[in-house]
Amino acid sequence: MSIPGAMTIDVEDYFQVQAFADVIDRDHWESYPRRVEDNTAWLLDALAARNQRATFFTLGWVADRHQSLIRRIVDAGHELASHGYGHQLVDHIGPDAFRADLRRARAALEDAGGVAVIGYRAPTFSIGPHVPWAWDILEETGHRYSSSLFPVRHDLYGTPDAARTPFQPAGLSLWEIPLTTIKGLGRNWPCAGGGYFRLLPYAAYRQAVRHLHRTEHNPAIFYTHPWELDPAQPHIPGSRLTARFRHRVNLARMKTRFSALLTDFAWDRMDHIFADLLNSPGTH
Repeated sequence: MSIPGAMTIDVEDYFQVQAFADVIDRDHWESYPRRVEDNTAWLLDALAARNQRATFFTLGWVADRHQSLIRRIVDAGHELASHGYGHQLVDHIGPDAFRADLRRARAALEDAGGVAVIGYRAPTFSIGPHVPWAWDILEETGHRYSSSLFPVRHDLYGTPDAARTPFQPAGLSLWEIPLTTIKGLGRNWPCAGGGYFRLLPYAAYRQAVRHLHRTEHNPAIFYTHPWELDPAQPHIPGSRLTARFRHRVNLARMKTRFSALLTDFAWDRMDHIFADLLNSPGTH
């Protein structure tokens, strides 16, 4: 049985990823050639060709510089959501800076798209039980859900003991909708896209989603970035070998794999897939 899943795109450019944060200063972003608009356009065309919808978690920084792209996302029927403004790790910047970043991003996105922004995804999944104040601030700033928690073990992110299914943090009406994992050998395994989707054979991901549908009857959440479809993007001088490998592995295969993904499964926006949760009257 195939269950429609949530297709999500984290709209940021190749020079904004956390893996390069130690060699690219945020103040120097303007000096890099931007490729996000063309790469996002390819994703929009691929989704349109199959009449599928997605949620675009978009940086406010991108929205300020590519307003026509934001309007195209909205006009095509996709959900516009927030990825913050400057791709800063929530657990590094603290409550005040996080609140300011959220407000700035939401203003930029809503101004460009002309629609309300209710969803949020933290850069590098930097929200979890270790920063419970972040959920309070998300609700305070008008967000209705977050998809920022990844219950896996990883050297850059992850909360392996966190909940695997949607929940409302104590006292809030906000929903946290974790990234997809499957259980096996006593641990959670990632099943949500990203670098794992490029590294492992496509058949492994397809089988994992089918296993999720068969055993748990839950929708999958898939995520990718526009830069993941762009093998011609510039190399970043001075970056670590592991960062370069993670960033560039199998970029040339990604368009074919993404097209197969849209053919093999049905996808829709986060706010549609989880509409029953977001429209429920309860608060806890």
